[in-house]
Amino acid sequence: MTGWSRGRLRRFGILGMLLLLLGVTSVQAASVRNVRMWLAPDHARLVFDLSGPVEHKIFTLSGPDRLVLDIERSSLATDLGKLGLAKSPIDKIRSAQKGKNLRIVLDLNEKIRPRSFDLKPNDQYGHRLVVDLFRPEQQPVSVPLASSSSLDQKRDIVISIDAGHGGDDPGAIGPGRTREKDVVLAIAKRLDALLDAEPGFKGELTRQGDYYISLRGRTQLARKNNADMFVSIHADAFKNPAARGASVWVLSPRGASSEMGRWLARKENSADLMGGVGSVSLEDKDKVLASVLLDMSMTASRADSRELAKNIHSNIAGFARMHKSHVEQAGFVVLKSPDIPSVLVETGFISNPAEARKLRSSGYQRQMADAIFRGIKAHFHSRPPANSLIAWQQRGGQGQAGLTRQYRVVRGDTLSLIASRHGVSLSMLKKANRLSHDRIRVGQVLTIPAS
Repeated sequence: MTGWSRGRLRRFGILGMLLLLLGVTSVQAASVRNVRMWLAPDHARLVFDLSGPVEHKIFTLSGPDRLVLDIERSSLATDLGKLGLAKSPIDKIRSAQKGKNLRIVLDLNEKIRPRSFDLKPNDQYGHRLVVDLFRPEQQPVSVPLASSSSLDQKRDIVISIDAGHGGDDPGAIGPGRTREKDVVLAIAKRLDALLDAEPGFKGELTRQGDYYISLRGRTQLARKNNADMFVSIHADAFKNPAARGASVWVLSPRGASSEMGRWLARKENSADLMGGVGSVSLEDKDKVLASVLLDMSMTASRADSRELAKNIHSNIAGFARMHKSHVEQAGFVVLKSPDIPSVLVETGFISNPAEARKLRSSGYQRQMADAIFRGIKAHFHSRPPANSLIAWQQRGGQGQAGLTRQYRVVRGDTLSLIASRHGVSLSMLKKANRLSHDRIRVGQVLTIPAS
């Protein structure tokens, strides 16, 4: 057989078939089956549902402003005219087939900064192409310094309320198509209303509608709003529908360590501030001092988080089954703010038919929001920020020069942090307690002098 054995031909034939199959797969045409749009305050998100993976590119044109999306070896299998464009940066959307490629053009009514990426299939969707249209004025993520109003002696205590998921990310889906993103937003809005109705407190929702915010974006919003506390609300899920119970989470030691490393690694090029109201910047600190400041801030933040989490856990346990009898720890990204105490509440297992039914109930949603609210209120009435209305009321309606107070030391406290939290100098605090050193112990009662 002119130098070729039957075995070599057989092997070549198999290899050739594999190469042919791979070649066909790599150039296989796809179709755009559906297009969805989600509107957020700072951007609009277009999601293209695809029959398979694609290659694409985007570019902008001016005079008039347009965004062009080219999708290789693709065709359109849906009606773009059905897409609602009201209140979006898009005035009109049109398409054209250019040979084997699909071109989609967005006629814009305002300047945007585009971003695009592919998403692989998951439990809910197949292949997707995402195009984000950011409003340029919303892009800066550096945190503003606190305004004078935030330092007022009777300011509200600000709670950042984070409803998980949203937009194209529904979260867990339970029986009856109960979607996590809907349940947690309903609870978050009820909690926001309770806080706004309580003198001395103010709620700030990270999202007020059905749109997606990145995990880091959620904590950035909390910092931008000068939040004193961050509460993220979710609903759990598991492959076994028998799993049930609510849970409350705080940041784990390992998660805290990794976040410290992240902040220290990027501090030289970062405009991020820490201290809740932007009181401390890491940019001008050397590595050792920045590390000490971060450690002190995160230690105090985690201590406050644990105290709040215990309150919320106890309140929920009064009417609901708990997954564990104690507060749990994990490295969730939304819990990693070094300067803002943060907790995550899993309101129940949406994958459990009985708990999904409860989570859909407005009465149960009210109970859950009230349990979180009472936990927040109790925590800040026992440890109010020095410049807040609650602290002013506890001083008998007097200014900082009013009454002395008592404070019990908790785990994670340092003398300097206690002084800073209560608006007094370290030397005054040491003098009031006749301390010649900075050492304190958990459970110790300190006198907080009038400043």
